[in-house]
Amino acid sequence: MRQIILDTETTGLSVEDGHRIIEIGCLEVFNRRITGRHLHYYLNPERDIDEGARAVHGLSEDFLRDKPRFAEVASEVLEFVTGAEVLIHNANFDEGFLDAEMQRVSLGRFRDRCAGIVDTLAMARSLHPGKRNSLDALCERYGVSNAHRKLHGALLDAELLADVYLAMTRGQDSLEIALHADAQQGSGPGTDADWPPQGLRVIAPSDSELFAHEAVLKGIEKDAKGPAAWTRIYADPAGLE
Repeated sequence: MRQIILDTETTGLSVEDGHRIIEIGCLEVFNRRITGRHLHYYLNPERDIDEGARAVHGLSEDFLRDKPRFAEVASEVLEFVTGAEVLIHNANFDEGFLDAEMQRVSLGRFRDRCAGIVDTLAMARSLHPGKRNSLDALCERYGVSNAHRKLHGALLDAELLADVYLAMTRGQDSLEIALHADAQQGSGPGTDADWPPQGLRVIAPSDSELFAHEAVLKGIEKDAKGPAAWTRIYADPAGLE
């Protein structure tokens, strides 16, 4: 499965006030491995930058004056994300700015150019309710070093988010449930010796499907006002005997 981790930096917080994208960074992940392919641009926003935004990313109008405009790189950005699932931390923010930039050059909606958008902030809030789920907080929680992150940067933040996402969604490595010693004791159809079956087609769920499944389970537990039976069984297999 091909995924793109994406981040932007902007001239300010509100797209409704005409603020623009000034940096975009994209990083490719294929079958849960960071491939090294990336796309990164600084952009000339053709407007001033809010002081608060400048304090976050450190980019100035002078630095960006000779950089390309979004219209000049839009086709390359869209080609990079086409067909991929795009992961963004606080997706509503970045998607709003991307849509505004695309509308300026009559290219429609960003979401329509990719296979889907996953908000890793919403994912983190579901997994860690009531806790801080900023990128810095998640780096600390999952042991991802961000010591070199003095200022926000689109490509740097995409790299950190990729590591955080892979750690946050790391699951069981194997679905094999038979013990090798037990399997060697039996023989013939229906015995443990036949496990695992040969020639089965394995269709792995996508990360967004796993996230949706986790959200459903949490919703069931919330409605039940307590942990579900399978949760208790997993925690203490002998506890329900």
